[in-house]
Amino acid sequence: MRENAVAVVTGANKGIGFAVVKGLCKRFNGTVYLTARDESKGHTAIKALEDLGLTPKYHTLDVTSEDSVKEFAEFIKTKHGGFDVLVNNAAILEWEQVYPSYEAAKRNIDVNYRSLLTVEELLFPLLRDGARVVNVSSACGHLSNLKNKKWLDTFLKPDLSTEDINGFVEEYLKSVRNGTFQREDFADDGKHAEHRVSKIALTALTMVQQRKYPNISINAVHPGHVKTDMAHGGGEIEPDEAADTILYLIFDASPNLKGTFMWYNKKLVDWYDFEGDYYYKHGG
Repeated sequence: MRENAVAVVTGANKGIGFAVVKGLCKRFNGTVYLTARDESKGHTAIKALEDLGLTPKYHTLDVTSEDSVKEFAEFIKTKHGGFDVLVNNAAILEWEQVYPSYEAAKRNIDVNYRSLLTVEELLFPLLRDGARVVNVSSACGHLSNLKNKKWLDTFLKPDLSTEDINGFVEEYLKSVRNGTFQREDFADDGKHAEHRVSKIALTALTMVQQRKYPNISINAVHPGHVKTDMAHGGGEIEPDEAADTILYLIFDASPNLKGTFMWYNKKLVDWYDFEGDYYYKHGG
């Protein structure tokens, strides 16, 4: 990677994002931006890393706000001219609603999927040739979470488009709003279908983005069932261990590794294997 390179991690004030920033600061030859929506939490995270002798920079970034992403893009363009690493980590999951209300489902999708469309529009043009992008997915993001044949056929199309993915997301949200949601359209009796939808959409978008931007490496990763707020007291692995797979994709993986779905043990899994046993099991 070029000297004076620039790395950006979204949703990085805690959990996996924080661990990724820590790992980047130890190995990256350049400037590392820890971004977060909440400025005070962001500065607290920076202080914790500085106490470890590391020197990340902070910038406020709310990925759900077009104005916020636009402002950050202008900042990167003016200060650095472009950047080299992007980890799309910002995400939410509201555990209390296993079958969420329309509002909760929409919140999840706005943060976990639609924000990536804004990021692509405003930040991707600043990615330099050879840049690495990691979209943080989950076991919920594997195609085996989906059982509806019409949707599966759509995702298996070689010319899948962003519009196709948006159609899938819209159809799901409409079913929640209208009360026509079918649990059998998803694995595991449709529990937390909103998270499955947002993460399937994110992983599928990874493949679409890779076709559109052949000069950079874009991969999705399931970082494992991590001990974070999002795991709601569960989780088997520490954030630092989960960050390791993301850091592997940034530093160690071949630049020719493109448009793949990597499992937390650094194994590549076939995202299209919709009959495989990769789907998320709620409470399992």
